[in-house]
Amino acid sequence: MGPVTGLPLLLDLTGRRVVVVGAGPVGLRRVSTLLAAGADVHVVAPSVSPDLDVDSVTVHRRGFEAGDLDGAWLVLACTDDPGVNAAVAAAAEQRRTPCVRADDATGGTARVPAVLRHDGITVAVNGDDDPQRARALRDAVGAALDRGELPTRRHRRSPGGSVALVGGGPGAADLITVRGRRLVAEADVVVVDRLAPRDLLGTVADGVEVIDCGKSAHRHNLTQDQINAVLVDRARAGKRVVRLKGGDPFVFGRGGEEVLACAAAGVPVTVVPGLSSALAAPALAGIPLTHRGVSADFTVVSGHLDPGREAASGVDWPGLAAHGGTLVLLMAMDRLALIADALVVHGRAPSTPAAVVHRAGGPQQRVVRGTLDSIAAAAEAEAVGAPAVVVIGEVVDVLADPP
Repeated sequence: MGPVTGLPLLLDLTGRRVVVVGAGPVGLRRVSTLLAAGADVHVVAPSVSPDLDVDSVTVHRRGFEAGDLDGAWLVLACTDDPGVNAAVAAAAEQRRTPCVRADDATGGTARVPAVLRHDGITVAVNGDDDPQRARALRDAVGAALDRGELPTRRHRRSPGGSVALVGGGPGAADLITVRGRRLVAEADVVVVDRLAPRDLLGTVADGVEVIDCGKSAHRHNLTQDQINAVLVDRARAGKRVVRLKGGDPFVFGRGGEEVLACAAAGVPVTVVPGLSSALAAPALAGIPLTHRGVSADFTVVSGHLDPGREAASGVDWPGLAAHGGTLVLLMAMDRLALIADALVVHGRAPSTPAAVVHRAGGPQQRVVRGTLDSIAAAAEAEAVGAPAVVVIGEVVDVLADPP
């Protein structure tokens, strides 16, 4: 018999008799796969490995007999004796029962492919009876699925929808996590922020609803309450919704509010972490937030809070000025001069190195360096505004002029 060119299919073996002849390493692997499929597994072998889960299978400790195959839906000949395997295949042929022969694939009537299961998708590969070839192709498909590079979006509506809050990283499409990229590819609806990796929107399938809720200092497409309502409404309609954010959903992303809104509405919600710009921007600019002998900690602060109203802002500006660790400011460009002045007033040295990283990770990335008392003016002179991350501390100069 030559290579199988017949009909590939999925066989439901739940509760159905399957016979495995042989209990060596190959047989044990097949038993494990069959148990995962819910089969009623019978093992026929004179002796069995102590690794065999004898509580989950029926073991016949003897040589093979043709009657062992009576009532079987599938047979696997896995001994190290070609003669026994041939006898098993012949008995299966008489009973018109599919048979997989481990030592000689062409001697059986069925094959066990290299299998991958992914979110309801089953990929089965037969490499012309070359197992290594099949496994290599299966793994390549699996990697592409993980990266969201294949069209996996469901077209048949599922009974219930869901929401995933996905952190997209600092903005470059290749800095999103693998899981986040995959969820975007599978989404029915993408609710996207202004600073999210928008290049990914060009990769979504036709028919995917894209809702722009981008916010900036002077533009609000949707209020937060409206965003919450959109997430809940689309999920209740049975759709898989991805809330695509810049950075990380829980770092100044109001992700907690969206999780609470979904939970209150009974909508399943998951969170996929993203690379916060507080970490990404300094790294992309060559600024380590911590460095031995220079800084052992860093603090991330929202810069849209007014340092002149300390009690109202909830930020301990005097404490931050006195501490001396690395300070990272997000959303601070409109108040950078005020913040710098407040830090100096409260004791931070005016000569403390500072940097502004604009549009980190993208082709427009720019880095402006200076000192605490000059950084605001330097950024203004270079026409560098939001979005940007500000770093204040001695670490700014650690790699700027290496020895």
